[in-house]
Amino acid sequence: MAKREEKAPEKKAGTEGEEKATEKAAAEKTARKKRGRKNVSEGIAHIHSTFNNTIVTITDYQGNVIAWSSAGAMGFKGSRKGTPFAGQQAADNAARKAMDHGMRNVQVFVRGPGPGRESALRSLQAAGFNISIIKDVTPIPHNGCRPPKRRRV
Repeated sequence: MAKREEKAPEKKAGTEGEEKATEKAAAEKTARKKRGRKNVSEGIAHIHSTFNNTIVTITDYQGNVIAWSSAGAMGFKGSRKGTPFAGQQAADNAARKAMDHGMRNVQVFVRGPGPGRESALRSLQAAGFNISIIKDVTPIPHNGCRPPKRRRV
């Protein structure tokens, strides 16, 4: 017996609407918004320092983020994220990014009890920022929530 070869059914050409949709999707992927210089001369540096990490965010006066960095983003892992050196590196990285956008003068708001807060502040100053205000904005409860029960060891 001879074997029969079966032909796969030929695909029909897509309709015009389908072709336009795929072209539009391809155009959206290639035409992304280009990041440029924001040209902001003054802003606010927020240093959020916990025992486990230090996050530095630099914004304009409206609160739009210009640059940010953290100890974790710098490649530190585990307990090394909470060190003063990691906070210094994070602040230096964020400062360099903000200076690329033309920022020169900052007000610094420090939040949290972590070890990276002082070194991050010094690093911002060493990077060349003119610091006009340093303010501690650590949240303090005025007998608000009930604290968790005492830890037994």
